[in-house]
Amino acid sequence: MKITTKELRIQPGKIIDHVAKGHEVIITYHGKALAKIIPLEKENKLEEKLQAAGKDEGIFGLWKDYPIEKSVEEQVRDLRKGREF
Repeated sequence: MKITTKELRIQPGKIIDHVAKGHEVIITYHGKALAKIIPLEKENKLEEKLQAAGKDEGIFGLWKDYPIEKSVEEQVRDLRKGREF
């Protein structure tokens, strides 16, 4: 189902009911697809597929190979200090 951003503002309850029944909703803005609302079950299934494939590194995937030499508190303190010239 495709809806406009105006329809989303005017009839949010109707759209949520549609998604709750298992349907996807694509939101358009000036005729171009902007966002997609999907039922939570479909999202969970996607996450499970990614985890099974070993591609889900979570929020810290960038840091997975980073050597940890300091405590978390020290690391955060250093990050908050900013640059020192």
